[in-house]
Amino acid sequence: MDNKLGIGALTALVIGSMIGAGVFSLPQNMASVASPLAVMLGWGITGIGMIFLALSFQQLTELKPKIDSGVFGFARAGFGDFVGFCSAWGYWFSAMLANVSYLVIVFSTLGLLFDTPDNVLFGSGNTVISMIGASALLWIMHGLVLRGVKTAALINMVTTFAKMIPLITFIICAAIAFRWETFTLDLTGLHFDASYDLWAQVKGTMLITVWVFIGIEGAVVVSSRARNRKDIGRATILGLLTALSIYVLVTLLSMGVIKPVELAGYQNPSMAKVLTAIIGSWGQYIIGLGLIVSVCGAFLSWTVLASEAPYLCARDGIFPKKYLTQNKAGSPVKSLTLTNICIQVSLVFVMYAGSTYDTLLIIASEMILVPYLLVGAYALKLAIEQGKGSQLLFIGMGASIYGIWLLYASGLDYLLLSSLLYFPGLYFYLKAKKEQGRAPFIGKEKWGLIVLTMAAIAAVVLIVTSGISV
Repeated sequence: MDNKLGIGALTALVIGSMIGAGVFSLPQNMASVASPLAVMLGWGITGIGMIFLALSFQQLTELKPKIDSGVFGFARAGFGDFVGFCSAWGYWFSAMLANVSYLVIVFSTLGLLFDTPDNVLFGSGNTVISMIGASALLWIMHGLVLRGVKTAALINMVTTFAKMIPLITFIICAAIAFRWETFTLDLTGLHFDASYDLWAQVKGTMLITVWVFIGIEGAVVVSSRARNRKDIGRATILGLLTALSIYVLVTLLSMGVIKPVELAGYQNPSMAKVLTAIIGSWGQYIIGLGLIVSVCGAFLSWTVLASEAPYLCARDGIFPKKYLTQNKAGSPVKSLTLTNICIQVSLVFVMYAGSTYDTLLIIASEMILVPYLLVGAYALKLAIEQGKGSQLLFIGMGASIYGIWLLYASGLDYLLLSSLLYFPGLYFYLKAKKEQGRAPFIGKEKWGLIVLTMAAIAAVVLIVTSGISV
């Protein structure tokens, strides 16, 4: 049986990974932090930046065919084992939290559809009933992935096509209902505080726009399972352009249907409320059903991507070797189990801490920023060291600048707080090196550990002195 993935399955994996829950909450998420003009500027910056990142993936997969460990494989090749591990851990942690957020938004949507003021069953996806339902869905997906990545990819392809139906329906309806006077009523965000100017609004959109593009690397992460390596880059570019078109249309058309200041107060998934305002009560059911199908597909994609990370790291010697274990279908059993146990524990925390989809969005987005930056940095380094020509140099420089901009726009506080989340991963890295009888930190890697430790100490001081919660 051929377990390799073709261009269709790879493209569906990229689109399915990116278009999950985020698109259904985009209208409210963006309106709450930015005016229509700032949103257009934000999408412009993000679109250009993500194109540079996608081109970096395309170039690197062709120039370095032996690197098939995805995002973190490039970081390891360019900057050593420890940096590669940190990239992998940040990526895995982000993927794991993305799956938690998907489960939360599914049951939050059920709350939107079926809860009443006198009978709250699902709430914001963080009630006991929601946790039980989310746990059941988690382990059903676990069973599907155990049947093999090929099977999971085929199911994802079906759900990717299915999720397009409500999205296209929304775009058509919103385009018909769009009013220019509504869109331009508060074009620059005069309703925001005076200190929150246009530039601050653009910065405010960055974590949201990054969140909905997480998954652009889907084809790269499973590159070892691709039938043709050239399909990896093609799938990445095609998936990016498809998702970008949908995101821009959904966001901007919504702001021409509902005043942004009103849109900002909508409950998520806000797309349901917008469509309800256009066509009536059927709107929330169309979007609600579309979201559940979309999220289940994205959840399946991300279960595959998250479980690949520890497996590939174990193969590269930066994760304990027991995570190399595969079943007869080729699924990484130990890696999948570790990922889903962590998701299950996180669901319990979500219930007791009362965390919401928006909270998980911020943490997951922050954890992916460094891995993305390292991809651009490796492309730039490769171009300089090997004289690969002006094209790769331009692409690597563009992706690196975008990565640095994201870290700046997200804020130093979030970056410092995210450093704390890297420390639990050191257990796996140190254990892997002990198994090999090798020193865990060699040469400049010691400086990497020092920088990470100093950032974590600064984060603790920030929490204590400022009362910021993690």
